[in-house]
Amino acid sequence: MIRNMTKHLLALLLLVPAMQFVAAAQPVSPSCSPLLSHTFPRLQDEAPQNLCQYQGKVVLAVNTASFCGFTSQYEGLEKLYAKYKDRGLVVLGFPSNDFGQQEPGSNKEIADFCKNTYDVKFPMFAKSSVSGSNPNPLFKMLIAKTGTTPKWNFYKYLIDRNGNVIDAFGSMTKPTSSSLTGEIEKLLGEKI
Repeated sequence: MIRNMTKHLLALLLLVPAMQFVAAAQPVSPSCSPLLSHTFPRLQDEAPQNLCQYQGKVVLAVNTASFCGFTSQYEGLEKLYAKYKDRGLVVLGFPSNDFGQQEPGSNKEIADFCKNTYDVKFPMFAKSSVSGSNPNPLFKMLIAKTGTTPKWNFYKYLIDRNGNVIDAFGSMTKPTSSSLTGEIEKLLGEKI
């Protein structure tokens, strides 16, 4: 009898770590839009981040580069994020070397540049392609849904709280322009 109890106790002890692991896993919401149902490595440490965590927020997805004439838009993007994040806006940065080879650095170099030069606090993801024959899965869907592909660095896609693409804004559109902030404010005021 003691031998059977020992077996059962041992089996139970072996289950506890497995149960803790399952409880620690982040469940993906079945209500997550297909557009946000992607996982990307975070820029700073390459930890996987599922975009479903931004479901219910207004999302501005931007392809970025450190050595571009538009690089100063990091400052405007950070101001936009700081101003509206408490109301539900999130800016997502996707560094890319697709245009003019203006993002040649490693993920660590890009992260250091963003932090040290512009004190970027909005979420940034590891360098990936956003155009051409093999864009990352999010940008592939953004391109398909809008019919427009990024023409250069700092191309912006605006996504509503339900995960629907609302509009695309070219590189010449500054993050603090009234055309962009007007759309953002409108979307922030809408209920899910």
